[in-house]
Amino acid sequence: MERLSITRKLYWEEPYSKEFVAKVSSVEGQAVVLDQTLFYPRGGGVACDTGTLNASKVQETTKADDKILHTIESPASLKPGDKVKGLVDWERRHRLMKMHTAGHLLSSLFYTRANCRITGNQIDVDRSRMDFNLESFDRTQIEGYVTEANELIRRDAPVKTYFLKREEALKLPDMVKLAEAAPPAEAQLRIVEIEGVDRQADGGLHVSHLKEIGQIQLLKLENKGKTNRRLYYDLRSANPNRAADSLLQC
Repeated sequence: MERLSITRKLYWEEPYSKEFVAKVSSVEGQAVVLDQTLFYPRGGGVACDTGTLNASKVQETTKADDKILHTIESPASLKPGDKVKGLVDWERRHRLMKMHTAGHLLSSLFYTRANCRITGNQIDVDRSRMDFNLESFDRTQIEGYVTEANELIRRDAPVKTYFLKREEALKLPDMVKLAEAAPPAEAQLRIVEIEGVDRQADGGLHVSHLKEIGQIQLLKLENKGKTNRRLYYDLRSANPNRAADSLLQC
């Protein structure tokens, strides 16, 4: 049975919005639960949104079962029923959106070109990483996929999200690109589609067009043994003065 969240996920409905008004549902220690929120919670290897609720800094946003918890500096000033104004740190949010879409683009190319799946990931503001089960550790091959990803970004394509019934979604080929993780056991799955390029079940936030990413910077490659490889990447448009070439290594 699909679990119903007590918090409306405004971040799915309005990923480009920066502020919202909500009502406090409960206060649990340092955390506040709202009836609706724009703050994306940490999960699936993706960092969370931060910002403010009224005058209090939101230090972290997390999930606990059907609740979205906003850890803030001064929760004692709030009580159930209070109205609050939330402001999302947009620079952080937008950067994470770009990083996440870049990760989907890379994972799609690794899957379609080398038949390998993602074994782990960490999407963050400073840099992101992907682990994947590539048979041979061929640096030229990997660099080629990054080059191809940047060409797709240059050409641009829309990125859209929608919901499908679970059984319908899982009938589609190549829907799941994670090696050891299945989509959540819910009746409706949220799909993120890069038109003409990729389609995955995913609960994260993404840009609306590939061109927003800028350019993917390959920072570092690591051989983690057997078939496990690790790739670190950044976005060139976000850090134009960063000397990435000096960081490239095996």
